[in-house]
Amino acid sequence: MILKRAILCLGMLLSFIACNRFKGPEKPENLIPEDKMINILIDSKLLTSTNSANKRIMKDSNLDVNTYVYRKYKIDSTQFADSNAYYAFHVEIYDDIYNKAIDSLERLHEELKTLQADEWKAQTKKEEEASLKGEAERDSLKLVKPIIMD
Repeated sequence: MILKRAILCLGMLLSFIACNRFKGPEKPENLIPEDKMINILIDSKLLTSTNSANKRIMKDSNLDVNTYVYRKYKIDSTQFADSNAYYAFHVEIYDDIYNKAIDSLERLHEELKTLQADEWKAQTKKEEEASLKGEAERDSLKLVKPIIMD
């Protein structure tokens, strides 16, 4: 009987402790603002998605993505971890932050595609003009009669 009561009390104590954890992390004193967190996520994603040639350059210059982002935004890893944990527990806020970051990345991607298409068109136009100019010069040389010297 005493053992059952002890197990019941222990179970209730563990349940209380476990339920207390579900309140989530407290709001950190140095919580990174949402707009700054969006920019941090964007920069982190851009830097981690570089192509292999750029990764080699970054490695050769001893550039660490996390260190770069922390310095740029004047934060440290603890502040980022605490803020990230807080926002991750509050799913609605984190979802909003994440969606805004994704939207910004998609807009940047579209702008890049537009710029690349414009550059390709300009390069193609230059090549066509050079080709036409070259053909015109060759044609004009055919019109010139060779002078034969005896």
